[in-house]
Amino acid sequence: MVNLSEIQSSEIKNLDILAKQVVEGFITGMHKSPFHGFSVEFSEHKLYNNGESTRHIDWKLFAKTEKLYIKKYEEETNLRCHIIIDNSASMHYPVVKKQSFDNLTKVGFAAVAAASLMEILKRQRDAVGLSIYSDSYEYYAPEKGSERHRKMLLHQLEQLLASSSSKTTETYQYLHEIAEKMHRRSLIFLFTDMFQTNKENEALFEALRHLKYNKHEVVLFHVFDGKTEFNFNFDNSPKKFVDVETGEEINIYAENIQDKYKTLLKISLKN
Repeated sequence: MVNLSEIQSSEIKNLDILAKQVVEGFITGMHKSPFHGFSVEFSEHKLYNNGESTRHIDWKLFAKTEKLYIKKYEEETNLRCHIIIDNSASMHYPVVKKQSFDNLTKVGFAAVAAASLMEILKRQRDAVGLSIYSDSYEYYAPEKGSERHRKMLLHQLEQLLASSSSKTTETYQYLHEIAEKMHRRSLIFLFTDMFQTNKENEALFEALRHLKYNKHEVVLFHVFDGKTEFNFNFDNSPKKFVDVETGEEINIYAENIQDKYKTLLKISLKN
């Protein structure tokens, strides 16, 4: 068991090593990943023949028919997983002097979490791909399982940790593009703060439905800074708030709207 407190305040210099420490510290000991075998799909039944494995006998069907049938599967492949990361300006909040395990921007958290997921997938020899977007499709790599491919993806994630951005968000557009690119059923992890500047929220959810319609399993990580973006924890002095993507400004006393802000945010998250 790795003591993560030993690395929390250290600047992240090697994402591969950090991901291994996270996985060793929290996930080692699991007999199987909950994602394993995701892409195995039921196809049809066939009559059981003496001597065959009883592993896939459909006992519920036996109870109805008193005949032994085996479940046949369309394919038995390892998991295909695609990780998608929003790299817009709002994801580079809050401003930090250095990215460490306990002092991350939102995109920094996404990069560390993605690297940790890749480490889990590596251990069960699954294929992983990566997409990074903002107002353009910045990076795309299809799902592969080789070590060389994984190192290439880690390099892209390390670049995210060291980068800055002043770009707007076009999540809905690139989710549609990814849905069209991926022709085989996959598990998709999306990291975004859900900030949209140019479209209604419905456009984002329509893009998510596009992925679900193509039979992908979608896991959305809604990333936000807990101290300021959730609890709205600012001192009671006049503040100028600037939207980092649109440049829109507003002057307020944070304490005057804190309760209303938190109430509206919680309603939004429930919906």
